[in-house]
Amino acid sequence: MEIHQSAEDYLEAILIIKERKGYVRSIDVANELAVSKPSVSYATKRLRENGYVEFNEDGMLTLTEAGAEIASKTYQKHKLFSQFFQMIGVDAETAQEDACKVEHDVSPKTFDAFCAFMKKQGYDI
Repeated sequence: MEIHQSAEDYLEAILIIKERKGYVRSIDVANELAVSKPSVSYATKRLRENGYVEFNEDGMLTLTEAGAEIASKTYQKHKLFSQFFQMIGVDAETAQEDACKVEHDVSPKTFDAFCAFMKKQGYDI
């Protein structure tokens, strides 16, 4: 199944919030992505229907194995591109914004080549 950029953004946000807080509520996702609570409700319903997230008995969001895999890959791309952009002189805020754009469109082949390049430069990937 093809996953769209917005779904990747939601999954990545859930992963980041979980790492930061230890739990994820819908309102946390809304705040992280600067979207409305109804938008989060709609998106998480679709993600749940597609097997990427679950709600526990307390109403907290959790990633399924499939959701966690997508979120981790997306977040890895984001971190690496952001680091690279800053390394070449881009300010941190712009690097973050641009990394978010690039992480969704780069092909797996290009990303693998990018990782190999970064490893040759001495970065722990």
